Amino acid sequence: MIISKHKFIKAFNCLYLLTPLFLFCLIGYGCNSDHVNSDRNITEPSLSKMVGQMIMLGFRGLEISEDSPIVEAIEEVKVGGVVLYDQDVILKEDTRNVDSPDQLRCLVQELQARSETPLLVAIDQEGGQISRLKTKYGFPPTMSAAKLGKIDQTDRTEVAARRIGQTLNRVKVNLDLAPVVDVNVNPQNPAIGRLDRSFSKDPEEVIEHATAFIRGLHAEGILSCIKHFPGHGSAWNDSHFGLTDITQTWTKQELRPFQAIIEKGLCDAVMTGHLFNAKIDSEYPATLSVKALKGLLRDKLGFKGVIISDDMQMAAIKEFYGLREAVYRFIKAGGDILLFANNLQYDPKIAIKVHGLILDMVSQGRIETSRIRDSYCRIMHLKRRLGQDPVEIK
Repeated sequence: MIISKHKFIKAFNCLYLLTPLFLFCLIGYGCNSDHVNSDRNITEPSLSKMVGQMIMLGFRGLEISEDSPIVEAIEEVKVGGVVLYDQDVILKEDTRNVDSPDQLRCLVQELQARSETPLLVAIDQEGGQISRLKTKYGFPPTMSAAKLGKIDQTDRTEVAARRIGQTLNRVKVNLDLAPVVDVNVNPQNPAIGRLDRSFSKDPEEVIEHATAFIRGLHAEGILSCIKHFPGHGSAWNDSHFGLTDITQTWTKQELRPFQAIIEKGLCDAVMTGHLFNAKIDSEYPATLSVKALKGLLRDKLGFKGVIISDDMQMAAIKEFYGLREAVYRFIKAGGDILLFANNLQYDPKIAIKVHGLILDMVSQGRIETSRIRDSYCRIMHLKRRLGQDPVEIK
C-alpha cells in the first residue's frame, strides 16, 4: 500500500510524534544565502516561500477539508501562521474555529499536517474578557490583566499565565498574542481600559506583571507577543473602528514596558498598534511607519525579533490605505508578519492576493529581496523555539 506524504505526516501528528527535533529539522536550514547543506541538497528557500512565511491568516471552520480556503493558503501560498477565533464577527455567530478542546486540538493538528514548515498558531488568550478559549467551550476560567494587577502578586500572575500556557499546550496552540503591555492611562479607553486588558496605570507595575505573565507562558513552551506598540492605553477610541490619534495623550512612559521587556531578553514578538502619533511620525500610523518600527522599536529600543502587525483589515488601516500601500509600508517600515484576521472583513483569497502583491513589488524593485530575507530569518529564528519542553518554575 502506498501512503501519501500528507497522510504520513498527519499520522505522525495524531500520534503526537511531532517532536522538537522534528520541528527543528523541518526549519533548521539557516538564513545565510550562501549556506548550502550538501548532504541534503538544501539551499535557501525560494522567494515565494519566504514571502508566504510573512503572512498570518484567519479563517472560517471548525474543521478543514480539501477545498477549504485555508488549505489552499497553507499548501500553495505557504503561509507561515494562522490566527484562531471563537466568534465570527461578520456573521455574528459564536462558531468560527473553537467548539471544544478535542475539536480544536484536531483542527490544529490538521492544519500543521498540511504545512511543510511548522505553523505559528496564534490566539488572543489574554484572560478575562479577551479569551477565545472560554468556559462555555469547556476551557478553564481565566483572570483579566486588570484583576491580576489589582491583586498585585506577581507569583499569582505567573501561575495564571502558566495555566493559560497549559491550556494552549493541550490544544497545540503555540503563540499567545499576549500580554497587553499598554499602560492604563485612560481607564475609559474602549479598546483597553474598559475591557480590563491593562495590568496597571503604573508602567513599572505593568513591567512586573507582564514579565511574570511571559515567564508563565514560557514555562509551558508557549511563545508570547507583547502589544500594542507604541502604547494604546491613553487612546479615546478603538483602532478596530477608525483612526486612533494618540498625539495629545501619549507619553514616553508608555514605551517603558516595551523597553524593559526587550532589555530583559523576554520579548518573543511585538504587535504594532494602528496608532497615529505625530510625536513619532506626522504622516503614518505606527504599523506603517519607518520612524516608529525601524527608528524607535528596532534602532532605539534594540528589538531584533519578529514584528507582527495588528489586523490589517481594521478600519484604522483599511479606510485610509489601499491594500497594496499598507502591505508595502509595513514591510518597508521593518515589519515581519502581516496579520489578516479575516474577521472584520472576510476574503477567502486574501493570502493569495497579498502574496502576489509582495512578489510583484519585489519584481518591480520597490521591495528588496534582502528585506524579505531579513523577515524570513527572524521568523525562522522564532519558529526554531516551537515545541520546546515545559520547564519548572523556580
